[in-house]
Amino acid sequence: MGGAIRHLTIRGRVQGVGYRAWVEHRARAHGLEGWVRNRQDGSVEAVLAGPDHEIADFIDRCRRGPSTARVEAVEDEPAGPDALNLRRQGERFSVLPTV
Repeated sequence: MGGAIRHLTIRGRVQGVGYRAWVEHRARAHGLEGWVRNRQDGSVEAVLAGPDHEIADFIDRCRRGPSTARVEAVEDEPAGPDALNLRRQGERFSVLPTV
């Protein structure tokens, strides 16, 4: 698959506000691959893979998030194909348990 694979950490009021479901819904709607999960430190972590322009647009949207969220920061780093291995078998996009 061509394109970008990015690892995101989203900080702010992003848990308990539907942020994971928002990421999942939008990622699936845009045909992106990857996963999303809450972290015990209160952040949301995601890996997204897809065409460069789709990923760039998605990251911009993550800086706002759903209307109930208050995003303070989005850390964006490149990731390799192995980062996608956490997905559940047979799923293009997974919501994973909190770590």
